[in-house]
Formats: sequence, structure tokens, C-alpha cells
Amino acid sequence: MEKELFEYVAERVEVLAVSGASKQETKEAALAWKSAVADADDEAVETATAKLVDFLEGRPNTVDGVIAFAQGPAVEMFGKEAADQILATQLERKERGERYCDCDACTAAVELLAKFGRI
Repeated sequence: MEKELFEYVAERVEVLAVSGASKQETKEAALAWKSAVADADDEAVETATAKLVDFLEGRPNTVDGVIAFAQGPAVEMFGKEAADQILATQLERKERGERYCDCDACTAAVELLAKFGRI
């Protein structure tokens, strides 16, 4: 894997590994990638990257999913005012044609999937 592509993947993997928005299994997949590529040859890096991208496929939340969250669980979790702000932001994003959640974890996942032609 070219150095530039490796660094691109590594930056996004780091976000997935530490983001508070990442689910535990996503953090574990990111850490597994980091472990697999440490001092590895190109073939191992390619294999680990393909495995990570396979894992991420279908995982980023959609804008519609965030809207549903804002209309339901977010009210209890964050209060009505915060939930209404989330809802308003996501409705605006949907109107602009955006398809995926804009949290750091979903953004990193979408960027990786796009880079590898999977989204």
C-alpha cells in the first residue's frame, strides 16, 4: 500500500479507535487493524485494510437514523432542547442532500468506505 494511502487510512482508524461516538466493536476493529499493520508487509496491510473496510460497510449512521434518534432516545438522553437542536441540524443536512451522520466516527467510516469505492 502506498504511504499516502496508508497514512490516510491510519488517520481515520485512529478516529474510530478513540471516538466517543464509536461503538465498542468499531473501536475493537480499529485496534485490530492497528495491531495487524504494525511492522507488517504490504500484503498484511492490504488484508487488514480489506477486513476493516468489510467491517465498516453498512455501519455509518444515516441522516435519517440520526433524525429518528433525535425524535426519540435523544430527548431522554440529552433533554428536549438539545434533541431539538440535533433534529434541526440533521433536517438541514438532509435537505442539502447529505446522507450520513456527521459525527467524527461516522465521518471517518464514510471517508474510508468512499476511498475504497464501497459507498
